[in-house]
Amino acid sequence: MKISNIRINLIIALSVFSLGALAQGKKQKVDGVVAVVGDYVILDSDIDKTYIELSSQGVDTKDIKRCEMLGKLLEDKLYAHQAIQDSIVVTDSDVNSKLNEQIGYMVEQLGSMEKVVQYFKKTSEQDFRAELFDIIKENKLTAEMQKKIVDEVSITPEEVRDFFKKIPKDDLPVFGAEMELAQIVVKPKVSEEAKQKVIDQLKGFRKDVLENGASFFSKAVLYSEDPGSRSNGGFYKMDRRTQFVKEFKDVAFSLNEGEISEPFETEFGYHIIYLEKVRGQEIDLRHIVIAPKVTPEALKEAKEKAELIRTRILSKEITFAEAARTMSDEKETRNDGGVLTNPKTHDTRFELTKMDPSLYSQVTNLKDNEVSLPVVEEDRTGGKFYKVMTVTNRYEEHTADYSKDYGRLKELALKEKQIKAIAKWSEEKIKETYIKINGEYRDCAFTNNWLKK
Repeated sequence: MKISNIRINLIIALSVFSLGALAQGKKQKVDGVVAVVGDYVILDSDIDKTYIELSSQGVDTKDIKRCEMLGKLLEDKLYAHQAIQDSIVVTDSDVNSKLNEQIGYMVEQLGSMEKVVQYFKKTSEQDFRAELFDIIKENKLTAEMQKKIVDEVSITPEEVRDFFKKIPKDDLPVFGAEMELAQIVVKPKVSEEAKQKVIDQLKGFRKDVLENGASFFSKAVLYSEDPGSRSNGGFYKMDRRTQFVKEFKDVAFSLNEGEISEPFETEFGYHIIYLEKVRGQEIDLRHIVIAPKVTPEALKEAKEKAELIRTRILSKEITFAEAARTMSDEKETRNDGGVLTNPKTHDTRFELTKMDPSLYSQVTNLKDNEVSLPVVEEDRTGGKFYKVMTVTNRYEEHTADYSKDYGRLKELALKEKQIKAIAKWSEEKIKETYIKINGEYRDCAFTNNWLKK
């Protein structure tokens, strides 16, 4: 059995934080400590685990030396340590949000929380959650520190031009074939009857808890459709900065301790919230969310509407962009005429060789000005919808050209400048941070001056 697409390889990482007591100043004999960076400790076994982690991700590690692997671990610890020194705040609510999201994903993959605990060889769910919490927190500290460094780096058009001029002609980058895409989304209408059915169900849960002493935790486990919190009884810890939709936060912070909200609607469905505890600016809550079910008839009507929109575009009654602005149900793209943004590059171009396979299969055979037949897809809540797509621009494979590829070149130039900024930052912080390398690793030829020679 294998869990894929998890941001942290927990099988490898969960043992790293067994040294928490040492970091807090408690005396404890630990074998195999190869390095210390500020308050963080690196074990020799951590290097072994990193090899396993990379191999599990398909990385060929046979040419990666242990010194190089240790160098990467030292960098990660330096970021996390300095984040604390710089008073970068990673709140428990932020960590718990990610924690619940990851655990929800694991439970979906393995079938139950008990199987997750067993799979990762932990003694209890509490033990598993505690160690996963620490792993996520360190990763978030590292990411926030890196973000702080690169966010302070900007680049001017003159610097982009200088970057381009310095590239030898034979070394100019070659950009693969790309295309720009647009789509129109048609979502099926949910009947008032379906909405009322969910509202009545949630009201029934609320009444059963308040009047009969039923367990909100159990009802969330059994009925909630939020995979990120369902296995933990719908639990979230949050403050006003936590990334939840506005409607959810407004209701959560309007409740008194021990109160359960009336059903309310967000883009994810209908919710009820139980405010469990108020901790200053933070609150502990549990919630249940259920999305009204779409009937086959409503889904059929959505397909027919998508087909009609396609027909009107092909007959030149309306342009694709106009149809997207006036008829698409996707608010993120409709104001831009349905044009998609590449989530990897944050621009509008999609390189064919790097395109998501499912998206590639939908557009690869589209000719100029052609509109795809309606395709059914699922949103992040599992709801089905239809969409039609078109190719708005094509770019053949070509050697970089300053005027045509300014945006891409700017990205490359900025990345180079950010790398230099990180190198300078690392050099300065290594000098002022307590770092100790033990044993044979003192003979490593590190890229950074970890040995402070």
